Amino acid sequence: MENLTTKNGFNRRDFLKAGGMSTLALTLGSTGILSIGSTVKADASNNPASGAGGYGPLVPDPNGIMDLPKGFHYKIISEEGGQLTNGTAIPGAFDGMAAFEGPKNTTILVRNHELSSGAEHPVVGRNPYDPAAAGGTTTLVIDNARNVIKEYVTSSGTIRNCAGGATLWGTWLTCEETRTATHGYVFEVDPQDPENEMSRTPIKDMGRFSHEACAIDPATGYVYLTEDATPSYLYRFIPNDTTQKPGALQKGGKLYAAAIEEISSPSASTFKTGQKIGIVWKELNPELCREDAKAQGCIEFKKLEGAFFQAGVFWFDDSSAGAKNLGRIYRYIPSTNTLELFYEATDAQKMESPDNICMTPWGDLWFAEDGSGNDRIMGITPEGEIYPFASNRLSGSELAGPIFSPDGKTLFVNIQSPGKTFAIWGPFARSNSARAREMSYATPSKHFAPQVSDKLVKFAENQGISVLEAAAFERHGLKI
Repeated sequence: MENLTTKNGFNRRDFLKAGGMSTLALTLGSTGILSIGSTVKADASNNPASGAGGYGPLVPDPNGIMDLPKGFHYKIISEEGGQLTNGTAIPGAFDGMAAFEGPKNTTILVRNHELSSGAEHPVVGRNPYDPAAAGGTTTLVIDNARNVIKEYVTSSGTIRNCAGGATLWGTWLTCEETRTATHGYVFEVDPQDPENEMSRTPIKDMGRFSHEACAIDPATGYVYLTEDATPSYLYRFIPNDTTQKPGALQKGGKLYAAAIEEISSPSASTFKTGQKIGIVWKELNPELCREDAKAQGCIEFKKLEGAFFQAGVFWFDDSSAGAKNLGRIYRYIPSTNTLELFYEATDAQKMESPDNICMTPWGDLWFAEDGSGNDRIMGITPEGEIYPFASNRLSGSELAGPIFSPDGKTLFVNIQSPGKTFAIWGPFARSNSARAREMSYATPSKHFAPQVSDKLVKFAENQGISVLEAAAFERHGLKI
């Protein structure tokens, strides 16, 4: 990079180091008491809501469970306290999920249970990692009519299985959201080989920390992981075995956390929308990764949550970050090793406490809220427009684990407590890989970018630098 010095002799690179920035570029870039299996269709009558893009206004559910746009239907396919196929109780605290293509035109849905000791409906398995722990995973085999054919435990003996991530080879990485002497790990679950030895073997090299979610880059096999703690760090795991098959991750690897080379202990709170930040990865001791990340000055986020990888980009969110503590969505582009703040919420009507995220088959990003009041599933288009898709009318219980079936025709999502798993279908858009790529490289909308004064524009022109670089200088104390 050119060593640019302003006309008053101030060196830009020195300023970036002193001011807490390392910038490669700054650019603008349905059932009350209905039985399981009942369906509810959105009715267009008496609808006071207004939609913004997407599928139009949400229609109030007459049963007071889930509001959806006109033309969409839901079915509750599983409920906490019901019966698994073997007759034992369906565990509670439904959370993250993954959906895989199964045999004979079925969908295999793997579901986390964020349970701690003393849970009313624990995961009861035959081959637990820790018999005293109540968490784990269950799996549902669902036919093309969205009926559950089979429902069974696939792993047990873990704690607070919150989110995780699907692998490219048909398994599920379930993550413990806790950190004790023997817990705080990632486990690999094969839904078609339940409770095997792999499912009870922690992948210790992926770190012992309060895990939230993870996602895999298909080009490299690298695993990106978020941490649900305050502060939290962004991690990357490079496996020793990148063959991308069941059990390969158990062969270990190296764990890293994101950092900015020129800055000691940077805070993500200083990042601005559209700002692209070059990062480096610091190798960590996986058993003491939090301590190691702090000691090495890695980037500190507020409270990281959901994760998803699509079209060359790793997306993740921070549930309470930003000037109004409403949340942020970030993206990391491995090919350029740059991190970008894509969206910061300033209005709770558009986003409040984003948690689990997923990419739709047609390329929009969807997130489930975990805020106050009635949580929603919201969408963001490549153009930066926000729209609602669903609203949970059961106040006090979060939405969790939104994921589409492999054919893109069904959205599966949970209400966490009391646990309910929904299948939702209707006139979803067709799969669109081109739009997914567009989302991955879309510039954040201008109305999300910082406002600049005429004085600042003139200063930038006089100094031969960009407006956003001038704004960064001003923000970090340089008198304009």
